[in-house]
Parts: sequence; C-alpha cells; structure tokens
Amino acid sequence: GSNSANTMNMTRELSSTTQATLTCLANKGFPSDWTMSWKVDGTIKGQKTNPGVLEKDGLYSWSSTLTLTAQQWTMAREVTCEAHQSSQTPVIQTLRMADCSG
Repeated sequence: GSNSANTMNMTRELSSTTQATLTCLANKGFPSDWTMSWKVDGTIKGQKTNPGVLEKDGLYSWSSTLTLTAQQWTMAREVTCEAHQSSQTPVIQTLRMADCSG
C-alpha cells in the first residue's frame, strides 16, 4: 500500500507564559507498529505517546505530546515530530520558531 494518505499535524498551546505544550497528531493510515519521537533542535526529547486509536477504516491515529518550559520554548529554534517504522521513510513535521513569532 502507498503511504500517501498518511498525514501528520502539529499544534501548539501556550499556557500563560510558563510552558508550551505541543501535540503531534498522526492519522490516516498509520499501522500499529509505528513509533513517534520528538526532537528539539535535533536533540531527542522524551515524549508521551498515546496508544494508537483504531479508526473505522481499520487504520490507526496516534497522538503524542511534548511539554516545554517557557525557557526551552524561547531558546528552541525548531521542534520536530517524527513518526517512523523500521523500514519506512519517517513522516516528519517541523515547527520553526521563526514562523511562530507573535
């Protein structure tokens, strides 16, 4: 099967000025054996990945959240969410802080 249907979105939520929560949602056709990881400026960060949710079409949706302190968020240049499986090309979503000012 082709992976063209795989989509991934990243959303961010700034709670007051103390922290930023980023949520990465991968849906539309991820099998259950994919894993998600986060990188901040290329450094892997610990993540909390929720179990895959089986959709009606038999494919999975995943979500993973990463919480950064205000200081980490301010100093970060880019945050990357990756969904990957051993033999597949990773699906990557990158949030560049330069695009988020304001």
